[in-house]
Amino acid sequence: MIVDHISNWQTYTLGEAWEKAFAFLTSIGPYTADGEYPIDGDDLFARVMTYDTKAADAPDAILESHEKFADIQMSLVEAERIAVYPTHTLKSKTGYLAEKDAEFYHYETPAQLQLTMRPGTFALLLPQDAHMPALNPGSEIVSVKKVVVKVGLSRLKL
Repeated sequence: MIVDHISNWQTYTLGEAWEKAFAFLTSIGPYTADGEYPIDGDDLFARVMTYDTKAADAPDAILESHEKFADIQMSLVEAERIAVYPTHTLKSKTGYLAEKDAEFYHYETPAQLQLTMRPGTFALLLPQDAHMPALNPGSEIVSVKKVVVKVGLSRLKL
């Protein structure tokens, strides 16, 4: 996992896909419409979305990890909290679902690692980083606009 400000993205030399992902990220902002955006082939694309945050124990809160894709997540409007867990500490609900590139987990306890993602801060989440995004950054529900860039792991120099 990497968490940093977008102004520091060039600190990390993770290859051409990383550079293309940040060329996209630095070209968008709060005005960008929700939707899916191709960046480079089927294994490098972005999703911009707007939603209300929730509590970690909400029935629709999702705790997941991915095997084929890394996520670069960044808020564009308002802040959200992402709870991050080592996958080996969790109980799987589903096993790995290849068609969704996701494994879903049972929520049992608050994560020891809580990221408050404000506009301009990004997090690179890797297969070992189970994550529960879309959480209230404080006690109030917030309407967040964010972007998730999906990067095929084979395209990153890790």
